[in-house]
Amino acid sequence: MKCPYCGKDNTRVIDSRPADDGDSIRRRRECDECHKRFTTYEKVETIPMIVIKKDNNRETYDRAKIEGGVFRACHKRPISAAQIEAMIDDVEACIFNKEEREISSEEIGELVMGKLKDLDSVAYVRFASVYREFKDVNTFMDELKKILE
Repeated sequence: MKCPYCGKDNTRVIDSRPADDGDSIRRRRECDECHKRFTTYEKVETIPMIVIKKDNNRETYDRAKIEGGVFRACHKRPISAAQIEAMIDDVEACIFNKEEREISSEEIGELVMGKLKDLDSVAYVRFASVYREFKDVNTFMDELKKILE
């Protein structure tokens, strides 16, 4: 780290601790040349995830959109908020573990449906009916047959 006072590269860390926000590290440093002390903050660089919508528009990833859809699908079902949060955490982990900067909304929807199918079949059908835009009873019945098999 370069000293802000003399510009030399020879600095060392004296103290290191989490910063107040909990998302960064505060480091107290001392320059080996001029012996002045200064503070630096180290933070993880995040790259925003971009979602490619069905109409090919792009927008930044928003967890709240997944939460809204899942909470509506699970409305009046015997599923706790903790179970829903854990399921969404799993979906999010799958999304970010791909290490790609863009993901399609279809891929996110399929991940959510896969997790919902394991959690609650009624919530799964509710979510699928909106996500897959069922046009008539036959498409709805086809999805129900998949679950029953």
